[in-house]
Amino acid sequence: MATHMTPDEFRQHGHAVVDWIADYWSTLDQRPVTSADPPGTVAARLPAGPPERGEPFDRLLADLDTVIAPGLTHWQHPRFFGYFPANTSGPSVLGDLVCAGLGVQGMLWSTGPACTEVETVVLDWLAELLDLPARLRSGGSGGGVIQDSASSAILIAVLAALHRAAGGRWRGHGVERAYRVYTSTQGHSAIEKAVRIAGLGDAGLRTVAVDPESLAMDPAALRTAIEADLAAGLVPAAAVATIGTTSTNAVDPIPAIGELCREYGLWLHVDAAYAGAAAVCPELRWSHAGLEYADSYCFDPHKWLLTGFDCDAFWVADRAELVEALTVLPEYLRNAATESGEVLDYRDWQVSLGRRFRALKLWFVLRWYGAEGLRAHIRETIALAGWFAEQVRADQRFELVAPSPFALVCFRLRATSDDAADDEANAELLARVNATGRAYLTHTRVGGRYTLRLVPGSPYTREEHVAQTWQLITDAATAHGRQEGPR
Repeated sequence: MATHMTPDEFRQHGHAVVDWIADYWSTLDQRPVTSADPPGTVAARLPAGPPERGEPFDRLLADLDTVIAPGLTHWQHPRFFGYFPANTSGPSVLGDLVCAGLGVQGMLWSTGPACTEVETVVLDWLAELLDLPARLRSGGSGGGVIQDSASSAILIAVLAALHRAAGGRWRGHGVERAYRVYTSTQGHSAIEKAVRIAGLGDAGLRTVAVDPESLAMDPAALRTAIEADLAAGLVPAAAVATIGTTSTNAVDPIPAIGELCREYGLWLHVDAAYAGAAAVCPELRWSHAGLEYADSYCFDPHKWLLTGFDCDAFWVADRAELVEALTVLPEYLRNAATESGEVLDYRDWQVSLGRRFRALKLWFVLRWYGAEGLRAHIRETIALAGWFAEQVRADQRFELVAPSPFALVCFRLRATSDDAADDEANAELLARVNATGRAYLTHTRVGGRYTLRLVPGSPYTREEHVAQTWQLITDAATAHGRQEGPR
């Protein structure tokens, strides 16, 4: 019968796991980016039931090679250019290892003083690196907390906004479908989900038109929507503005939106899930203009800042409002530290009660890279995207579809007179490239037209990997019949 793993056994097998991860990282470039196996392949490689007796650890490691790795989409791959990155790094993984080893449950300050206080300080560090407004930092009425994702951050912001809009009585009178939340037509689907979970239903979300050129929210259209709802007896509660939309990286005009939110009394949440990391570079902080209007703001270090999932950094300007909206205090959680009012209990800043020591991996990353290292990573990634965009501009078969303020490039085969045929050609181009297993891109629709997306972010990506992918794309275009035009 298997016994608990001893510290010495843990040391031995832990070394083997670290070696396996290091070997995995060092061989990523040799692997296909995505698995070519059909659905059910991995499940078929697994036994029908759990083992009756414990197995030797080397058999677990062997199955990582034969069962798990062949069935992965390798998000850390240097030629993974689909979606936004979800990258990790050595210090992040080691921080997560320490987190798992400590097994802290940081729901209250009293259940994990270091867990709470390190998180508070590290979020203030991060706020300083991004030059966030002072009102979002813990030294005043605000402060930061780590959520699992920007989706959860949006939900928390919506709940706090509804509590405010209801005059602090949201918890007391149940679901009210008269409240409305606003975002642009380019806002993330998580906003729609948050509105549903909050009990407002699909009718609770108003999507606002965007400027046709920038694809950013049109403030005039926002005002029109708010006025129409007020006239109908509805209650505008919140607006969600985006810095770096998922489809095209559009940046909503936060100053103008903030003025409207202040005028009409709306809670303003700013979602910068991907692009927020760019603000570690002073030259990119233009994207955060107007953030002083925000009641809450979030971005994901687990996307572009070398910190493994899950790690969303979420700040509020008034933590008391957030706590009032979310706190539930049963007798078994009462304790002297909480009663003193001198500590933060992060259980009141999120949906779930439990929370792990997520700040450790962020702490490790910030200390290993420093501000200089993080800025270098962001700048290198943007330079790679810029190189790719230049290749697109130079090839007359292709066109850039949207501005590229950060590291996302939206492009497509040039339009002809047949929109349906163009969409089909671009979809086939993407399928050809991804089918090679040598790169991975995704698509969106811009102005209703099928558009390809390429976004670098892996710390392993170099210009050679972007060049190899561009070659795949041009070869696929030639094979499809779009001959090379004049340059």
